[in-house]
Amino acid sequence: MADSAARPPADDTVIAVAGLWKVFGTGATRAAMGLAAGGASRQEIQAATGQIIAVRDLSFDVRRGETFVVMGLSGSGKSTLVRCLSRLIEPTAGTVGIDGVDVTTMSTDDLRNLRRSKMSMVFQHFGLFPHRRIVDNVAYGLEVQGVAKARRRERALAVLDTVGLGSWAQHYPQQLSGGMQQRVGLARALVLDPQVLFFDEPFSALDPLIRRDMQDELCALQQRRPRTVVFITHDFDEALRLGDRIAIMKDGVLDQIGTPEQIVAEPATDYVREFTNHVVPAEVLTARRVMGPVQPCTRQADAGAKVSELIPLLLADPSPIAIHDGSAGAVGSVAATDLAAVLERVRSR
Repeated sequence: MADSAARPPADDTVIAVAGLWKVFGTGATRAAMGLAAGGASRQEIQAATGQIIAVRDLSFDVRRGETFVVMGLSGSGKSTLVRCLSRLIEPTAGTVGIDGVDVTTMSTDDLRNLRRSKMSMVFQHFGLFPHRRIVDNVAYGLEVQGVAKARRRERALAVLDTVGLGSWAQHYPQQLSGGMQQRVGLARALVLDPQVLFFDEPFSALDPLIRRDMQDELCALQQRRPRTVVFITHDFDEALRLGDRIAIMKDGVLDQIGTPEQIVAEPATDYVREFTNHVVPAEVLTARRVMGPVQPCTRQADAGAKVSELIPLLLADPSPIAIHDGSAGAVGSVAATDLAAVLERVRSR
């Protein structure tokens, strides 16, 4: 169930999904959707109709510059969802608006132009051309657009520098490690300067250290130039690291949408709660989440500071800490008792 407090304002929405369905199979599609709307499970619907409900009546928005992470186990429908958003798979019903234009009704030519000008996709499998040098792999999308060779090479080299591969421009894909190849895939998407980026488990094949490097790279890119990102993963830790908001998906529906703090502190269902059991709340919750009323204090911390940063300060000196939020000044305070009470509530959920 979506958290209404986490929905973006309408005028800041880039992607607007409404009543989205994807049903696989041949035959009684409407009957399958009717059974789903009545609460039947996937297994019951498949047994009765032969249809598989992959995405079930989803509605949500993604705001400009936001990293919106869709997280779920294998078979939850998350990869089908992102392919419906980009229309690599045709939705069965519903709408997908990008900047107010419904992607599901676009002609083939309009959809092609959208992908060339505004939307890029990054997948787990890099799909690099083995016979082309790295710079030419990155520049391929610009080549398709008809950009002059000198200009597309210039832009490709600039983006390769951004992802730390400038010195590898003249190499071939087989000469690069898996993590480096994934950076090339990211550069190939970024060179088109897209407004919207779709990621489908792009880092899942990488070893843990390289995966963390790639997560850091994406976070840094979003800090330097925010884009609207929909990121698919089955890894809850990755979702917490990357997401401004997280949508937890199960059996084609979204159990909960919220910020990382909302998901960890207020899991809406037992399914969501299972993902949060291993999380250390102090590494996710911020001072803003745990603060009490404003009171006189001799020291201060930022409202976005993690609770884990406040704990050693309060252990060394139990007097309260003023919490400041930029130009708003003091917005609250955190005392050791406030911290203990909040952490206890989270642990007991």
